[in-house]
Amino acid sequence: MIPIEIAHVVLPLIVAVSIALMLSRPRGIPEVWWISGGALLLIVLHLVPLKLAGQAVAKGSDVYLFLIGMMLLSELAREQGVFDWVASVAVRGAQGSCSRLFLLVYGVGTLVTIFMSNDATAVVLTPAILTAVRKAKVSPLPYLFVCALIANAASFVLPISNPANLVVFHTGMPPLGTWLADFGIPSVLSILVTFFIMRFLFRDDLCKSIECEVEDIELTGNGKLVLAGLALMIVVLLTASALKKDLGLPTCLAALVITAVVSIKTKSNPIKLAREISWATLLLVAGLFVMVDAVESQGALNLTRQWLAWASHLGQNLGALVVGFVVGIANNIVNNLPLGLIAGGTIQAAHTKGLMANAVLIGVDLGPNLSVTGSLATILWLLALRKDSDENTGGEKLDVSFWKFLKVGAVAMPVALFAALGGAILMNILIGQR
Repeated sequence: MIPIEIAHVVLPLIVAVSIALMLSRPRGIPEVWWISGGALLLIVLHLVPLKLAGQAVAKGSDVYLFLIGMMLLSELAREQGVFDWVASVAVRGAQGSCSRLFLLVYGVGTLVTIFMSNDATAVVLTPAILTAVRKAKVSPLPYLFVCALIANAASFVLPISNPANLVVFHTGMPPLGTWLADFGIPSVLSILVTFFIMRFLFRDDLCKSIECEVEDIELTGNGKLVLAGLALMIVVLLTASALKKDLGLPTCLAALVITAVVSIKTKSNPIKLAREISWATLLLVAGLFVMVDAVESQGALNLTRQWLAWASHLGQNLGALVVGFVVGIANNIVNNLPLGLIAGGTIQAAHTKGLMANAVLIGVDLGPNLSVTGSLATILWLLALRKDSDENTGGEKLDVSFWKFLKVGAVAMPVALFAALGGAILMNILIGQR
């Protein structure tokens, strides 16, 4: 047993090193091994009791179910060509204009993020858009940056738009009506401001024309069935949210039913789809739950709660701006999943509601647009581009470095975050604090 005095040093050190290794990925080792290894080390060294670790893992059950359902549906849509069809429609609908194509891709990315979560936009839509723009023989970077930034900019339109929403409000998800009242205007401002900034930053590429004809991809009957299933699932989730129910189980059950129907119709083996799910992501999230609970047990929440109380004394509006920006920037240091867990615990411990809690969520969701280390979705987006570069022996190699992303994010994120927080403050003034 490690003495308490040493444990107070070793525990946060293990957590900090694990997160740093997750973000830097030395030797290309996947993020999950650094986090799960760190969590296991905490248990082996008796820094975290096994019972406490089990309770921490169990806390994430709703998030796991939500992720399983969304990843399963995303893979089903990909297998049935839904995303390829959507990308093809966007390119053909551009009618030779790069500017119009940019608008269409932005619109598609927004809808996918809102109704299928930001991970689907980053992981599944990105390769489809990349394939389509390469066939159109235009510079892919503006459209790829769309997939990365809209995945965060539109991720708080609905509770289902980002798994981080479930993490931050895991003990008290607001009902759908309250959510839309609180985040409707801020999310619209986030989406619009991000669009105009990106449109300006990539103006030189978007002034060009598309001179290559792109093959028209028809959506199969099975693809239409998947789309219908997605629409039904969205109705189920919005209903569950309106009734103040957890979203994980309805998402998972709806995905299983849709997958079963499509598999029976196509006489295919659903096990193949299950293998495509990133189960390691679930292990990563579970490890983060253990680490955050371990840090909380050392009194970390007392510090964050004190800081939140200090920010509240600045006045509600100024305090919300400070909290939103500090949380937004902090995402890019520790990633939004662990930060979301800490933020959620702080909100719960401090009994924070209304504008201040909303500012925390906006910071968690929109802050990751600053850098590639900000969110899991952005990291997965970058990995998808690296995979394409490794597999693509001809054509343009994709090179999105940390600094190249930062040049875009350093402009797009702060302005959009300020607009979104301003919208939240305005809505709070109009409807009054609950």
